[in-house]
Amino acid sequence: MNYRHAYHAGNFADVMKHAVITLVVDALLRKDKPFFALDTHAGLGAYDLESVAAGKTGEYLGGIAKVLAAPVAPVQLAHYGEIIRRFNPEGGLRWYPGSPEIIRSMMRPDDRMALVELHPEDVGELRRCFAGDGRVGVHHMDGYVAAKGLLPPVERRGLVLIDPPFEVKDEMDRLLASLRRIRRLWPTGVVMVWYPVKGREPLRRFHQAIRDEGGPKALAAELLIHPDDDPFRLNGSGLLIINPPWRLDEDLAALLPWLAEVLAPDRGGWRLDWLIEEEAGEAKAKG
Repeated sequence: MNYRHAYHAGNFADVMKHAVITLVVDALLRKDKPFFALDTHAGLGAYDLESVAAGKTGEYLGGIAKVLAAPVAPVQLAHYGEIIRRFNPEGGLRWYPGSPEIIRSMMRPDDRMALVELHPEDVGELRRCFAGDGRVGVHHMDGYVAAKGLLPPVERRGLVLIDPPFEVKDEMDRLLASLRRIRRLWPTGVVMVWYPVKGREPLRRFHQAIRDEGGPKALAAELLIHPDDDPFRLNGSGLLIINPPWRLDEDLAALLPWLAEVLAPDRGGWRLDWLIEEEAGEAKAKG
């Protein structure tokens, strides 16, 4: 429980992850029926980019600050950019919404969300931020076991977001076990998993484990800010998306090259790979 996201809020990984969240939730909003969202490692609702923690790393300067400064952005970033600007009504860039606030900002009156967090200070802040919102429940527990008590929901449609800190050696094993449980309990839900891109071999094993499990469609998307040849640094940000909404792969094929060019010109890259699909397809990659 040493990880605190306040040091990394608004960085390149947040930009990718949160932009894709808005695309997934936009797809859920196309139908009138309500959706349910479960955030298993919720962190805080929002982050102050003028805080001591954010100032120590300045990671947001290489992430959301670059995106907002770009003169022209793809349409896939429209809703994400609108949410960021709404959190900064006086202009500039001080506040950065985490996934709980991004999803809440898109929810309708009948939609619901459960936020799970293990860190006691963060749970207290989440409860303060979401007090009085009957659509949102905050739970102090281990995100990997949250599915046992919170799934399946009454809603057939929705999103599970798994964004672990990857602090422990058995993280991948716990993640895979949790995914099996989630897919069994709620086979119709969209599942998004964030993972760090460091060494390529552990990711090959992770992706192969997903293929071996079988089941619904699974898409892997990666944004690289360094070549993925150094296993001791954070080279990029990855997302595994199970049950991706229709045409999400097309949106990502337009979004990822733009982000790579803006966030890491001359050294960035991207990957988009169907791990499981109805018909065999080839991976798309650049960089």
